[in-house]
Amino acid sequence: MKIRTIILCSAAFLLTGCASEFNRVIKSSDYDYRYEYAKQSFAEGKFTRAEILLQDLITLKKGTDEAEESLYMLGMSQYMNRDYESAAATFKKYFSSYPRGFYAEQAMFYVGQSLFESAPEPRLDQTPTIGAINAYQQFMDLFPYSELRSKAQDRLVELQDKLVMKELLSAELYYNLGGYFGNINDNSESNYNSSIIVAQNALKTYPYSNYREDFACLIMKSKFQLAQNSSADKKLERYQDAEDECYGFLNEYPESKNRELAEKFIEKCKKITKD
Repeated sequence: MKIRTIILCSAAFLLTGCASEFNRVIKSSDYDYRYEYAKQSFAEGKFTRAEILLQDLITLKKGTDEAEESLYMLGMSQYMNRDYESAAATFKKYFSSYPRGFYAEQAMFYVGQSLFESAPEPRLDQTPTIGAINAYQQFMDLFPYSELRSKAQDRLVELQDKLVMKELLSAELYYNLGGYFGNINDNSESNYNSSIIVAQNALKTYPYSNYREDFACLIMKSKFQLAQNSSADKKLERYQDAEDECYGFLNEYPESKNRELAEKFIEKCKKITKD
């Protein structure tokens, strides 16, 4: 028990001592001392302390090499503290201020990396995702031979997949809603029609997506449901369109897990189109 008490007291003393030292550094008018302490804190992974000191140093050291390094370390400290929005802004500021600076390549990469880390799940607004894509593309344009290029390319694939997934979820949502808000008529956009449009646009925008079959299947199912819910004067035309879509799906994806469904749709379509 005594040993545990001694250990706790020693830890508290050390923490208090460290805090007192940090407070002295903040209040010090010796900017070189503050700069060296900030660098030491950064090297030791004490990024919160480093960030606090560096916020002032980028102004106090303006016009010196230390100001450039301080700005880069500030961005990295914010990144390591998971303040990705601030980190992206700081790295952009660095590259704008020092386009030929020592850390220009890394800073430009970490603009994209910061936005990548803040990109939301596919169901949410993908503005940060698009921002990250643009940042990585700009990085590769500016530094085509960078060792970080392959990592940027991998990130781009992940971000593109996120955008594709958002479109797929949107198309699926329209399909699942179906005719929920009322019967389909000639003068209104149906949910099935919306599903078709979203899926077709996604196939054009992302021709090499891994989700091509999913989009194609949604188009096929939506066209069949659209035909089933059509008014009498539109029914035959839409069943013919749905039948053609099913054949097209089978030709492109002969081994699809949805092959049986496509064949079932064709059989039902033929009963209408042959009558």
